[in-house]
Amino acid sequence: QVQLVESGGGLVQAGGSLRLSCAATERTFSTYNMGWFRQAPGKEREFAAAITWLGRTYYADSVKGRFTISGDNAKNTVYLQMNSLKPEDTAVYYCAAVRRYTSTYSRIDEYDYWGQGTQVTVSS
Repeated sequence: QVQLVESGGGLVQAGGSLRLSCAATERTFSTYNMGWFRQAPGKEREFAAAITWLGRTYYADSVKGRFTISGDNAKNTVYLQMNSLKPEDTAVYYCAAVRRYTSTYSRIDEYDYWGQGTQVTVSS
C-alpha cells in the first residue's frame, strides 16, 4: 500500500509561485507513474500534470507553460512547481500514483493511490 502525503499549499497572490511536494512511503517509488490533480469548489476533480517513471511529462492545457512536474527518486518525492498563478488555480491539489502502464495518465480512474490533498488559494 502506497501512502502519499502532499505539502506546500497555501495562500498566494496572483502572479506568484508555489511548489507542492508529494512524498511517497514506497521504496520502489522510482517505478511509479505520478500525477497531480486539482478540485476547485463545486467542480469535478481535474488533471493538472503527470510524470511517468521514465520521466515523460504531461500537462493540462490550462497549466502548460506555467506548471512543471518533476521527481526526486532519492527522496521518494514528486513536485509541482506552479508559477504565474491565477485565481482560477485555486483548488485542493492531490497527488496520485499508479505502477502499471496506462493510456493517458490524465484520468482519475487510471490511478490506484491518492493523497489527502493540499489547499492552494490564489487571491486576485
